[in-house]
Amino acid sequence: MPDPVRTPAAALPLRWGRHGDRVACGVALIVAGGVAVAGSSALWPWLPVLGVVAHVAGWAILPAAGWRRVTAAAVATPATLLLLAGPHWIGGLVVGCLAWLLARHRPAVAWVTALLPAAAAVAIGATAPASGGLLPALGIMLAALVAAAWIAAAVSSGRFGAPSGRIRRRGTSGNS
Repeated sequence: MPDPVRTPAAALPLRWGRHGDRVACGVALIVAGGVAVAGSSALWPWLPVLGVVAHVAGWAILPAAGWRRVTAAAVATPATLLLLAGPHWIGGLVVGCLAWLLARHRPAVAWVTALLPAAAAVAIGATAPASGGLLPALGIMLAALVAAAWIAAAVSSGRFGAPSGRIRRRGTSGNS
């Protein structure tokens, strides 16, 4: 499990709450909002509205620099609304993955992990039925998104030899 103390977002001064609690609540609201949007139908026309409100609230709670939260919510929310069109549009969640990397202050080298949900979206789009099949598609995509987030956190914390996105050259010390 990546150490939250070593991530740049954990070093931010917070006006309220604890870092871990805000991350947990933010993630819960972001995911619940996306599920509410995906699960909407003509019988429940108010469900996408509640989903969007929860989704935006999740981005607002997440501990990050203000402009990063606003940008993440502004790009991820419309991308999440693509789920209304069915499983062939699940690739919109890749935008949410990129927004997560931005909001969590991940270094540029960690952004490569977004290729994992992008590959999952291509596979889902090629194999999903034209109607229905959104629930299994969301499960697969959620697994790819979580894996990408954890790998990005590990890269960001220096578990792969590049702490904070800086690549050390051989033969040099880290004290330059």
